[in-house]
Amino acid sequence: MKILVLNAGSSSHKCCLYTIKGAIPESPATPLWEAQLDWHAPNHAALVVKTAAGEQREEDLSSVTRADALSHLLETLWQGETQAIQNLQEIDVVGHRVVHGGQAYQASVRVTDEVKDAIATLSPLAPTHNPAHLEGIEIIERLLGQVPQVAVFDTAFHSQMPAAAAIYPGPYDWIEQGIRRYGFHGISHQYCTQRAFQILGRTVERLIVCHLGNGASLTAVKNGQSINTTMGYTPLDGLMMGTRSGAVDPGILIHLMRQGHTADQLDRLLNKESGLKGISGISHDLRKIEDAIVSDQPASKRGASLTAIANGSERAKLARDIYLHRLKSCLGEMLVSLGGLDALVFTAGIGEHSASIRAETCEALAFLGLQIDLAQNDSSPVDQDIARANSTARVLVIKTQEDWAIAQACYEHL
Repeated sequence: MKILVLNAGSSSHKCCLYTIKGAIPESPATPLWEAQLDWHAPNHAALVVKTAAGEQREEDLSSVTRADALSHLLETLWQGETQAIQNLQEIDVVGHRVVHGGQAYQASVRVTDEVKDAIATLSPLAPTHNPAHLEGIEIIERLLGQVPQVAVFDTAFHSQMPAAAAIYPGPYDWIEQGIRRYGFHGISHQYCTQRAFQILGRTVERLIVCHLGNGASLTAVKNGQSINTTMGYTPLDGLMMGTRSGAVDPGILIHLMRQGHTADQLDRLLNKESGLKGISGISHDLRKIEDAIVSDQPASKRGASLTAIANGSERAKLARDIYLHRLKSCLGEMLVSLGGLDALVFTAGIGEHSASIRAETCEALAFLGLQIDLAQNDSSPVDQDIARANSTARVLVIKTQEDWAIAQACYEHL
């Protein structure tokens, strides 16, 4: 069985092709072909295509629309030096990550016109994601005709959260309107929960998963079930993110509306012009912010990254400080929801690759008896426990495999 997976994020669009023979394995399979579009501007993308044989091509898609860029990406499946299949008929099913499924979709489903309409209707609640998912579904329909497509929802993992965690303290009729906390990144949180159990060889009662990427969220997981999470009605709530503000006082928005800001202007302000990018004035990418901080130091200080960061460029330093402050504050909420901590997971771009963010976050939890091995933390760990032997909680760095989780869902549907 050949399964094509499309995973649209807020700053990238990733695709994978898996070949599965017989029963689906527990461990993630290596994709036969994978490609990624990174969006640097609304109409500008960098394309990277890789094959299982190690072949790779890169392409600069200047002045190309998102739809045309994605169509071109998919064409590399059966054309050029990265060709992975002979024709479209080899693809048995296509899976899509869909960020917002609302209350109606609490599990993955086959895509129908009704499902597409629901994804479109929910687009205002996930404006940087749901339209991209729908675009991908429609491109597949155009290129592959009637091939089965499966929508796998980021909200599904959180759909059984306790009412006290899910319901906002507004008017009661909000509940009937579907205004509630949905939570997101559920595919990643669920995968990392299962992978943590595999790595540790046991079920973990009290687990916190830190999905720290351009979009970021925390989830408190008790015995494998999501009981609290930082994102809410939309993916805008919670942590400070790459371009998103995270939680802010709603009174600020009322104040800005009275100054004349429209809903669309506020949408752009909070989703596109806030977060790390808004505060630093440099980038949504934490790596570039930290580079700017370090480069602002005398050459003699550049070796010690944390010392350099502590004395660096004011706006860049402020952005990083706010990011850590909000992360630690939200961790406290998750910790109290669970009544303790048995394991902490770091995943996604920042969680997997920033040793300094992991170290400073864990330092804030030292009062619990949590301790990490700094040498292991600095060694680019993958699917590894980096806690010291005498730590009261395990600390795992897990490479999130959303694409594989989507492929598993597609396999189950067929």
